[in-house]
Amino acid sequence: MSVVALREALALAPENVPLRVLLARELLAVDRADAALIEARAAFAADPARRDTREVLGACGLSLGDDALVVEAWFAVRDQLAATSLRALAVSCARTGRLAESREVYALIAEQEPVVHDLALRRTVVGAAPAPAPERPPERRPTFADVGGLESLKERLRMDIVYPLQRPDLFRAYGKKLGGGVLLYGPPGCGKTHLAQAAAGESGARFVVVEIQAVLEMWLGESEKRLHEVFEEARAKSPSILFFDEVEAIGAARHQLRHGPGRRLVNQLLAEMDGAGAKNDGLLVIGATNAPWDVDPALRRPGRFDRVVFVPPPDPGARETILQLALRDRPTEKLDLRSLVGRTHRWSGADLNHLVDAASERALAEALRSGKLRPITQSDLVAAIDRVRPTTGEWLAAAKRYVSYANQAGLYDDVAAYLRED
Repeated sequence: MSVVALREALALAPENVPLRVLLARELLAVDRADAALIEARAAFAADPARRDTREVLGACGLSLGDDALVVEAWFAVRDQLAATSLRALAVSCARTGRLAESREVYALIAEQEPVVHDLALRRTVVGAAPAPAPERPPERRPTFADVGGLESLKERLRMDIVYPLQRPDLFRAYGKKLGGGVLLYGPPGCGKTHLAQAAAGESGARFVVVEIQAVLEMWLGESEKRLHEVFEEARAKSPSILFFDEVEAIGAARHQLRHGPGRRLVNQLLAEMDGAGAKNDGLLVIGATNAPWDVDPALRRPGRFDRVVFVPPPDPGARETILQLALRDRPTEKLDLRSLVGRTHRWSGADLNHLVDAASERALAEALRSGKLRPITQSDLVAAIDRVRPTTGEWLAAAKRYVSYANQAGLYDDVAAYLRED
């Protein structure tokens, strides 16, 4: 449409933001940047959350040589900009003295183009290349040796996670898939993340923690795109393990979702895990949740999270190990941890760490009064047990209701067995 036609249409619908954005772009195309800026600012003021209003506003700033305007409009949407716009934004940030932001944008360019040939841009943005940092030895990854107790659970995770990645030849021989998903569920603070990391350490596979906030995006369709990119990178670097903590944040039951974006994201996760075009051989997805009843049932079908594993509160051996680790770097007298283990039934790992913190505070308070270091004693820990309360009770009560009234498919059989043993 011509500028004249667009102005006539806008006169009939002055609140139409997309129409005003289109007019600003047409004005830029005919070298009328000043007039385009007026329309772009009006569009941005009407709806600053839209990406296209920011894009056209930044384009006006670029055309007018207004670096501050380019930064104002584009920095907030830097992750969605094309490489040419990113380069312009990096230079504008540097020219306005925002060097930290400039380097951040330059890092995004380097991610898109690992070899950045524009030396002038590098000098403008980064300056002289820093001396290479000394190489650090890779951090030791945890294994099941770092998880006390829970032997039957660890053996199950070996079958579900470790052995398929270590011996793919045997699993193929028996017609078993090498990918799929494992859903870990249980009370909060019971080590689901630590177990997933230990399983990855045992298998030697690449382990990627998917931050939910890094996937969720306000722009329509962007969350699905980012989730697809996460899976594509993992497929390219298999064997890989993708770990989603609080997986219900992106895999919630669709009947609970009122709005389309949430449902589309669940659909995208379903497609990535077991869609027609998904090639997930050598890719394992681990999800962790405190609320398995909120996860979409379709995610628990074969090919997706078809292995559902209950992670209970730590058993006596695990509780003793957790207490030992929590006390390891603190001054203590000789302690009888086994007697404490007997008094901490159903306590989570987080609860036990809180117990040690409370006992430490008691000893610290006395040390502050006396000015002398005092070790943590058995009485400090016993007094802390009387003050601290375990946090798993509410979860287990909720789980018991689901065991009683919503366990037709046997999903909560492990919880039922745990509750019976108690």
